[in-house]
Amino acid sequence: MKITADLDKCEGLGMCEAMANDYFEVDEDEDQVVVLDDSPPESDRAHVYAAVQACPVLALTLTD
Repeated sequence: MKITADLDKCEGLGMCEAMANDYFEVDEDEDQVVVLDDSPPESDRAHVYAAVQACPVLALTLTD
């Protein structure tokens, strides 16, 4: 499983960070997400998936 962030779409709203701050952090200088760990373990799939789905501008994807 891999997290990908489309930085062209990201507006730094922070929904992902609010839901999964162990995987996402918003760089306030750039107003963009920083993916802290792009390969989470399978055991965290539901947690990460919920954070990815929370992105209002659809800047995050989760692939197998």
